[in-house]
Amino acid sequence: MKAKKEIPKTVTKQVAYEPLVKSTNLFPVVGIGASAGGLDAFKKLLKAIPEDSGMAYVLVQHLDPKHESMLPELLQKVTNIPVLEITDDIKVLPDHIYVIPSNKMMVATDGVLVLAPRPPKSKTERNLPIDLFFTSLAEVHQEHAIGVVLSGTASDGTQGLKAIKEHGGITFAQDEASAEYEGMPHSAAEAGVVDFILPPDEIPKKLQEVTSKTVFSDEDLQNIPRQDEEIFKQILSLLRIRKGVDFTYYKQTTVRRRILRRMVVNKNEEPK
Repeated sequence: MKAKKEIPKTVTKQVAYEPLVKSTNLFPVVGIGASAGGLDAFKKLLKAIPEDSGMAYVLVQHLDPKHESMLPELLQKVTNIPVLEITDDIKVLPDHIYVIPSNKMMVATDGVLVLAPRPPKSKTERNLPIDLFFTSLAEVHQEHAIGVVLSGTASDGTQGLKAIKEHGGITFAQDEASAEYEGMPHSAAEAGVVDFILPPDEIPKKLQEVTSKTVFSDEDLQNIPRQDEEIFKQILSLLRIRKGVDFTYYKQTTVRRRILRRMVVNKNEEPK
């Protein structure tokens, strides 16, 4: 039976969803969030994505709830990858780009995307569609989740990137020099939840580089050389001594996969 998890209420107080179901998909799912100035950033990023990257891309932008979105048509002009406006329970597939419709909120669950009506405007609470989606992406896709925050004001996306990092995923933010509005990328960077800060057109190349070095099957991670086995044991011993966390009874392939991903992110050639 697939594990079900609730989305944290701090993110979803305004939107009701069924419990999340962890996906069995093994390909990366890239959540890309933007607000003001996002269209130009989206175009530059999508134009640089290779047609056979093996990843799925889900775009979440703050849109005027009263106007129909033209994003799919505008973005399809800069890429040959299929760009689809999301319909309820649409299945996520590699080498496809999915765009949230206007006036909707969304979560990922069990390899599909689920829509809900955007809550009425509130004087006390802001709608945070990027945090909502990224948080669900982290829960459902775990170490296969990737979060990207592009141009926008305020701080939507910061908490979502934090959740992705906590579940073993990888995070990106647009560099402030190239962002039309630096509020969202700045907030994420200041919170310390970003692995890579790059212009939009350089993000796909880094994505390919990082994921190509971190795709390991459970069989690969179970049958590692004796020398590497000892290194992993030393790392777990150090974590137990220095942090007081014992990973002995965790699924070892998951622990090893996350260690190797952190090595790539931190540009470590070998464990130290």
